[in-house]
Amino acid sequence: MSTPALSGGTGLFSGFTRLCKGLAVVLVGGHLLIQFLPSAVTYLALIPARTIPFAWNLITAGYIEQSVYGVVVSTFGLLFIGKLLEPIWGSREFFKFIFVVNFLTSMCVFITAIALYYITTQENYLYMPLSGFHGVISGFLVGIKQIIPDQELPFLKIKTKWLPSITVLLSIAISFWTLEATAYLPTIICGTYISWIYLRYWQRKPETKLRGDPSEDFAFSSFFPELLRPVIDPIASIFHRMLCGRSDASNDGQGYSLESEPLPGSDSIEASRRRERGARALEERLAAERLAAVRGAGESHRDAVENV
Repeated sequence: MSTPALSGGTGLFSGFTRLCKGLAVVLVGGHLLIQFLPSAVTYLALIPARTIPFAWNLITAGYIEQSVYGVVVSTFGLLFIGKLLEPIWGSREFFKFIFVVNFLTSMCVFITAIALYYITTQENYLYMPLSGFHGVISGFLVGIKQIIPDQELPFLKIKTKWLPSITVLLSIAISFWTLEATAYLPTIICGTYISWIYLRYWQRKPETKLRGDPSEDFAFSSFFPELLRPVIDPIASIFHRMLCGRSDASNDGQGYSLESEPLPGSDSIEASRRRERGARALEERLAAERLAAVRGAGESHRDAVENV
C-alpha cells in the first residue's frame, strides 16, 4: 500500500487503474443488459421476496444500475475516486473493500425491506427491485474522509471529512420530495455505515499488522457536528461493544485495543501516516495533471509554429 508513482502524462481523464476500468465495464454492461433484456432484473437485482431462492442477487444487485443517471454517476465516481484510493490501499484491498461493502450493504437492505414489510404490511417492499453501486460510492466517500479529512473541495470550501454526512443528509432530504429517491436511501445509509465499520475495525494494515483505525478523528461521532457528539458517543459505544468485541480482542493481542487505552501515540501516528500518504498521492496527481497540461500546451504551440 505505497503511494502511487504517477507519470508525467497523467491527465484528468487518464491514469485510471485497470481494476476500476474493469469494474466500470461491468457497471455499463449490467445496465445495457437490463435495457435489452428487462427480465434479467428479476434475477440480478435485489427483490426481497425472491432472495431466498436467488441468493446470488445479494452480490449481483450492487453492480446493476437501472437508470442512465445511476450508471453515469457510479461509473464516474468509481473511476475518479478509485484513482485516488486504489494506489493507497492497493488493488487487492480496494477490491476486497468493494466486495465486502457491496455484499453487507445488500444484506442490510434486504433485512430493512423485510422489516418494513412486517411493520407496514405493504407488499411493494417485498417486490421492488433494488440495485445500484451507490452504496459502494458512499463507502468511497468514507475512505476519502479517512485519508484526507482536512482537504478542502475547490470552490465549495467544504472539507472532505463532511462528504459522507452531506451525502446522507441530501439523500434524506431528496427522498421527501421524490418517491424514486426513497429506493436509494437505504443503500446509501447502509453503504456509509458498513464502510465505516470496515475501515474502523476490519481493514488490515500490512505496515503495522493491525486492524482498523482507532483514531478519534475517525470515530462514529466525527460524522456529526460537535454539538451532537456528547449524545452520539455513548450510543456508539454500546454498538461498539455488541458488534466489535472480537475485533478488540484481536487487536489487544497485537499491541493496542480500541476500547482500552492504546499505546502512547499509536492511533495518532497511524492516522498521521495515512493522511500523509493520501495528501502526498493527491498532490502528486495534481502536479502530474498540471505538468501534462503544460506539455500539451507546449506541443500545440510547437505544432502551430511548424505549420506556419
